Amino acid sequence: MIFNLEGLTVYFPYEYLYPEQYRYMLELKRALDAKGHGCLEMPTGTGKTITCLSLITSYQLQNPECGKLIYCTRTVPEMEKVLAELRNLQAYREKHVGKASQIMALGLSSRKNMCIHPKVADEGSRESVDARCRRLTASWVRDKHMAALANEEEAPENAPELCEFFEDYEKEGPNAILPPGVYTLADLRDFGRKKGWCPYFLARHMITYANVVVYNYQYLLDPKVANMVSRELERECVVVFDEAHNIDNVCIEALSVNLRQQTLDGASRNIAQLTQRIEHVKAHDERRLREEYTRLVNGLAQQGVLDRARSDQLIANPVISEDILREAVPGNIRRAEHFIAFLRRFVEYLKQRMRGGSVEQETPIAFLAHLQQTAAIDGKTLKFCYDRITSLLKTLEVVDTDDFSAISLICDFATLVGTYEKGFALILEPYDERYPNIPDPVFQLTCLDASYAIAPVFDKFNSVFITSGTLSPINLYPQLLGFKPVCSAALDMTLTRECLCPMVITRGADQQMVSTKFDMRDDPGVIQNYGRVLIDLCSCVPDGIVAFFVSYSYMEQIVSKWHETGVLQQVMRRKLVFLETQDVVETSLALDNYRRACNCGRGAVFLSVARGKIAEGIDFDRHYGRAVIMYGVPYQYTLSRILRARLEYLRETFQIKEADFLSFDAVRQAAQCVGRVIRSKADYGLMVFCDKRYNSHDKRGKLPKWITSHLHEQQLNLSTDMAVAIARQFMRDMAQPYDRAGQMGKSLLDQNSVNAMAAAAGFGPPTIG
Repeated sequence: MIFNLEGLTVYFPYEYLYPEQYRYMLELKRALDAKGHGCLEMPTGTGKTITCLSLITSYQLQNPECGKLIYCTRTVPEMEKVLAELRNLQAYREKHVGKASQIMALGLSSRKNMCIHPKVADEGSRESVDARCRRLTASWVRDKHMAALANEEEAPENAPELCEFFEDYEKEGPNAILPPGVYTLADLRDFGRKKGWCPYFLARHMITYANVVVYNYQYLLDPKVANMVSRELERECVVVFDEAHNIDNVCIEALSVNLRQQTLDGASRNIAQLTQRIEHVKAHDERRLREEYTRLVNGLAQQGVLDRARSDQLIANPVISEDILREAVPGNIRRAEHFIAFLRRFVEYLKQRMRGGSVEQETPIAFLAHLQQTAAIDGKTLKFCYDRITSLLKTLEVVDTDDFSAISLICDFATLVGTYEKGFALILEPYDERYPNIPDPVFQLTCLDASYAIAPVFDKFNSVFITSGTLSPINLYPQLLGFKPVCSAALDMTLTRECLCPMVITRGADQQMVSTKFDMRDDPGVIQNYGRVLIDLCSCVPDGIVAFFVSYSYMEQIVSKWHETGVLQQVMRRKLVFLETQDVVETSLALDNYRRACNCGRGAVFLSVARGKIAEGIDFDRHYGRAVIMYGVPYQYTLSRILRARLEYLRETFQIKEADFLSFDAVRQAAQCVGRVIRSKADYGLMVFCDKRYNSHDKRGKLPKWITSHLHEQQLNLSTDMAVAIARQFMRDMAQPYDRAGQMGKSLLDQNSVNAMAAAAGFGPPTIG
């Protein structure tokens, strides 16, 4: 479909368009015209991804001054979905416009997901892959290799090993480019094998020329990664954060550091190793240390000590602040041996703090004052630790960065605590509350303000969009993230038949109230009633049912009781039962078997956890999910000191009440869980909220509009038997033949309908080409 949207020719690769897609495009276009930011909620299963891609790529085609689209996803499978949709869209555009509409689009991920070097790709963790890659590609390793080859007396096999793919890519220089097209990670690996080029560095290089780049949130939000990958992006870029309902938590994690006793012990070993290396360099090549000292005297940026675009960048700055680059490194840490002595003193101070047997909480200012008083360490010196360790590791030509992760983490901690006075808290917990007799100290520097990590993104780019299916209440996100949107909308789902059936069960058939409140969750009556809900729904709902619990421990407790009381046996007479565990491999296997049980007609129940892997990234479309049960309200662990510190900060800074934020956070997780059940308008499913608290407007009002608009009075305050009667009637209604033609003009728009809407707004037919 090609249509005119307020003067913009939009290329949409499908024959029909939903009314909410049309409204979503309108909001996007107006924000792009205004060069402002947006916050948009669109129901799950209504084609949010293709709508966003169609509008923004069409806008790029008509407005060449518009920069590239930076599409941020949470996971690699989501990235692959986006690129698959984009490939479909691009084929449609080329069919109607020709080669003039060609674009360059690619996905970028970690070396672990992109490396094609057989030895490096076989490494286990992401960190070890990165370290092995640097061992083969660092500039000084390549220099040593060339020097060894130039030395006729030395055997060639004694030269340091290099990566042939990186070397071939470097030899091509500016000619190492990708032809126009849409490239998934698999496409980039295949292209790299065919050409003999490194796909990771090729993709990093091609970001400059691409029209669309799809990568993880961290590439923009985590300053450690953003400084290396995204710093060259122009202001005109359009940034989209998809599935951004948890973006505030991602921002906070990006600027938080946890130190354990093992970290400090590892840092002490790293300091000893660095001391030996410094002594070795002093004895054999003191010039390197003298040159580094001279550069540090003159400041960092002017002398190019920290070229963050270089491929051999070792670790990355955890701080956004640019003032570090403009200042000279303090004199007391310029010499390598002085810096090592400084780090040794700082690590000993942290060890001494960890020996304390009581819980401590303080602000960065109080921490720095105590540090100055106890260890005579100045806070200003701390904020240069990152840059100084980076420079030192380069000077010592360290490539095994994986071995030095502990001291790098200490420097991250030091730089953050030395830079930020507000919006952070330091919390020392000497033991895990579950095991108070086992010492396990952890020193946590936790960020309390999500806007710190995302502020540079809003400041740098003209248009940034936060979008998801569950952003309600939508006015809270601009507060938490510190931005002013020019468009903010929560779109409803237009339906010709009620294919969504949300309901709230507040009591069992015996009229006992059900809830996972702390004082009720262990009640045998509540547990039995929860089991009865599952048994009765299994008897009337075909195929797959997914049940979500508030935590792993609660799920284990319930399943154990159900096993003892025979509930599981009754469920298994009708459907097979599978469980999510904290082991990713086990969960993936269970999910695969669950789908097989649904495919063969046996039916299955999948028991999983809110905030877990299943709740965030897995779709239960069609027969894989005909009902979702949400047992309880998935609050965070409210006794967590980190959470309490954040709640206090939100209350004092943004005047957000603690209860309001906790309810908002819990209900968005519940909405995310139940939203797994519907993935298109042809789909249908039950959304069952099993907790008396959902009956209150405080909780219910925070659900997305597209759910609450279908939550009618007769579906509230139900007992189990009433809910089962509604479920039976709903399944009977959904079993009737589905008349797609009846949707036309209401919940489905064809070319004529869209053209009529454009004409009514005063716009003519689209201009193609």
